[in-house]
Amino acid sequence: LTTDIIMDGHKCQGKDCSNAAKMRCPTCIKLHVEEESYFCGQECFKANWGEHKGEHKKAKQMAAKITKYNRFEGVDLSEQLDWPDFEFRGPLRPFKQTPKRLVPRHIPRPDYADDEQGRPFSEYKAKGQLRCLDDEEIKKMRKVCKYGREILDACGAIVKPGITTDQIDAVCHEESVARDCYPSPLNYHMFPKSCCTSVNEVICHGIPDGYVLQEGDIVNVDISVFHDGFHADLNETFLVGEVSDETLHLVKTTYETLDLAIKACKPGVRYRDLGNIISKHAHKNHLSVVRTYCGHGVNNLFHCAPNVPHYAKNKAVGTMKPGHTFTIEPMINQGSWQDQTWEDDWTSTTIDGKRSAQFEHTLLVTETGVEILTARTDKSPNGAMWFQSVLDKKQQQKE
Repeated sequence: LTTDIIMDGHKCQGKDCSNAAKMRCPTCIKLHVEEESYFCGQECFKANWGEHKGEHKKAKQMAAKITKYNRFEGVDLSEQLDWPDFEFRGPLRPFKQTPKRLVPRHIPRPDYADDEQGRPFSEYKAKGQLRCLDDEEIKKMRKVCKYGREILDACGAIVKPGITTDQIDAVCHEESVARDCYPSPLNYHMFPKSCCTSVNEVICHGIPDGYVLQEGDIVNVDISVFHDGFHADLNETFLVGEVSDETLHLVKTTYETLDLAIKACKPGVRYRDLGNIISKHAHKNHLSVVRTYCGHGVNNLFHCAPNVPHYAKNKAVGTMKPGHTFTIEPMINQGSWQDQTWEDDWTSTTIDGKRSAQFEHTLLVTETGVEILTARTDKSPNGAMWFQSVLDKKQQQKE
């Protein structure tokens, strides 16, 4: 039995016993059983073992039931949604969606998770405050960002022609729950899914559905998770099979804009200056920078100060200081920088139907520079330098 846990006034759950609890069943802790896990001592625990182990069985059955529900096996998502009065600007169309996936109650969640309108009240109260995290908060940020990286890696590993974007969401959700993480997008302002999947002309906030990925597509998978009071936020654009040279140029340049912006980060740099760096490289490569959406602060709040626009000559306020955590997430388009929002009030696409790509990291300003909290690792699929390996392979094929 586990004794190094505060009992908080709980009573023994042994039959006909009302003594104060002094220990908990370790199996119950692992299975996230709360009230039935407390006992006053070994004797009471052993005397009630025959009945108590039934709680373990019930917990396992409930976990299996939730997992099975969240997979929606056999559900037909092939139906394309009909929006007769909407003028699409590109070839992509919305498909049927599965219901919201369930998060077990033992997993702590942000304030908006159970609000009917998904309102993040803590963000409203922050009122643009830009704060420096202390050592304990930074430790928690590193941990949740590690989980976010692992979850995105798991999602990226299944990207290939023939899978649906809903399958990506299922992996994201299951991998999040396995790490006791709440998928941050779920119910945020009523967003219905656990991640965003943005295909081809979708700039951001694509809702996972029954769309089947095709050879030559690109898909951005945006992962955000909440653990121990803090959020991680990261995304990557994945190539689906073999893509055109024009598409590869778009994705490569987008990848480079993020890399260049990160290299400029250090104490004293103005957040507004990152947009100049990103725009210069994008424009040099005959691409445009989305102006509607920006990077942002991320910590115990999903979105907060600072705003980090990716376009040049922006008016963002704030200067980098050690302890700041924020995202850079440039969205780069083949054509116009302007966007259109679908009738679902979330999916943002290019105004001309041309393709868009994006990459994102959560960053920590240090005393001497910046730390990429969501960086790939050697354990990531295809390694820490995944996209560079893609480019190297393409170059070898040309030679």
